[in-house]
Amino acid sequence: MEFLIIGVLFGAGEDLLAVMLATGEPIDLRIIGIVFLVAIPFAFLSEIVVDHPRFWEIVFPPKNKK
Repeated sequence: MEFLIIGVLFGAGEDLLAVMLATGEPIDLRIIGIVFLVAIPFAFLSEIVVDHPRFWEIVFPPKNKK
């Protein structure tokens, strides 16, 4: 769960910085809301990969050699 929280916070911070530098738009609640909506799914995916050591074995099962 800690990776999810950290992922959302760091992802949102990174996205806010990118929006600020790339667009010059003022950061308001609308921009913050959009940034968090974008950051949450990526943090969730990172949480799944980190917390489940067999994740890649499930996604890409090893081929049986005959």
